[in-house]
Amino acid sequence: MPLQNVTKPDSSLDEQVKRRRTFAIISHPDAGKTTLTEKLLMYGGAIRSSGTVKARKSHQYAKSDWMEVEKQRGISVASSVMQFEFQDCVINLLDTPGHQDFSEDTYRVLTAVDAALMVIDAAKGVEAQTIKLLEVCRLHRTPVITFINKMDREVREPLELIDEIEHILSIDCAPITWPIGMGKQFAGVFDIARDQMLKFTPGQDRIEIESEMIQGEEHPYLAEKFSLVHAVFKEELEVVREVMPPFDMTRFLAGALSPVFFGSAINNYGVQDILQALVDWAPSPRPREARQRSIAPDSATFTGIVFKIQANMDPHHRDRIAFLRICSGRYRPGLKAVHVRTHKTLRLDHAITFMAQERSHLMAACAGDIIGIPNHGRLRIGDVLTEGEHLDVDGIPHFSPELFRSVRLEDPLRIKQLNKALQELGEEGAIQVFHPLERTGLVLGAVGQLQFETVAHRLQSEYDIHVGFDKFQVHKALWVSAEDINELEHFENANRNRLARDASGALAFLAPTKAILQVTMDKWDEIIFSETREI
Repeated sequence: MPLQNVTKPDSSLDEQVKRRRTFAIISHPDAGKTTLTEKLLMYGGAIRSSGTVKARKSHQYAKSDWMEVEKQRGISVASSVMQFEFQDCVINLLDTPGHQDFSEDTYRVLTAVDAALMVIDAAKGVEAQTIKLLEVCRLHRTPVITFINKMDREVREPLELIDEIEHILSIDCAPITWPIGMGKQFAGVFDIARDQMLKFTPGQDRIEIESEMIQGEEHPYLAEKFSLVHAVFKEELEVVREVMPPFDMTRFLAGALSPVFFGSAINNYGVQDILQALVDWAPSPRPREARQRSIAPDSATFTGIVFKIQANMDPHHRDRIAFLRICSGRYRPGLKAVHVRTHKTLRLDHAITFMAQERSHLMAACAGDIIGIPNHGRLRIGDVLTEGEHLDVDGIPHFSPELFRSVRLEDPLRIKQLNKALQELGEEGAIQVFHPLERTGLVLGAVGQLQFETVAHRLQSEYDIHVGFDKFQVHKALWVSAEDINELEHFENANRNRLARDASGALAFLAPTKAILQVTMDKWDEIIFSETREI
């Protein structure tokens, strides 16, 4: 495993922090998110060629889709972290699951980034998962850049798409480029500020191919070869210039305005514009709020928060990696960090950086970077590491699951292995695991059915454990707490048959029906029932 150093040893911490760009790519499934991720990596020089997500027979898969189940299904299941350098910036790119069944992983990732790149399918427009993800971005005031993809196909009108984004997602749009035609009549996109067009060349498999630049909206090439779409384009461009707001950096950084680009990721078209916008406009690491104080990224002391746990990234070793966002200071090998939750000191000797599943040992990293810490069950999602100061950083949310299943083990003699495997997957966030107080066996909670299928697949492929699932009658699982500890103990004793503890040990009420939940809440009015839990 090679050593990697993405910090310049002779530069100040402040200079290093300003070089960082940490962002997530978000979208509804099949909008082209993983394809765009690979093309960004190609333009950034991190990889030479991209795999085809759907080409399973050729064994060419997306660089960010490293799980076996991802390769078989052609979808992104786990968030991936990829780091590379571009134009003297250190890019930390997080590819997230598009499928709504894995939305919790995406929500956690969005707490660890400084910007988001939203991918919209030009034929479908704003879809359900995009709406949910933008709500999370809005909650954190995360700046969002929009890429409207697949313009080389027959798609919806661009003005209609912009109007839908503004009204459904409640964010103003500032078009930076504007398409000329679509599908077979797609001529390219026009850079509004530069008054020039980049000619579209379909089927570009290599980024070295240079497209022809055309100056001015009245260029003869457009009028002669694309006469019909050219006339429509000029009308649309006039509307854009008169009605739509210009790009404003202040509003963008506040999450109130999104610059919009059009293109075709599969053809490498418009990708370079996106990468340049991320370098020029996406913010460097910003302060992180703790209950005690604001954590400045250029502070000399190290602070980091764990936002993700991933088990078995290396199938040959039962490893567990804690993904940690550095909030302030520098990492260096041998760093002694205090684990705030347990007050124990951890020596961080073997932190790693990522290119999806591939990894390299780190010599140094600083605020804004995502690093991996080999973890043997000591670290959990939401844990904070510092150089001694007790800081309670704003938590990472855990959401109440919507579907519940009991686990049926094919080989009862492997119950200990099953419990250990599910504990690991529960801490990782792949599934929610509940241990009923007065019932043998485990109950699994998920956002969607695909989570259960993925867990079954991973149990078989990574742990050699074969399981089935049976429906378990739970209407809602709510975490319970109380200001009076005696009242909570009284509630626990009276309702043990409907209580369970999750993977972290937190107490949850498993309500079998809506009516029973309401009766219980009315009877125990001093108990706090929560649909989310900060971790």
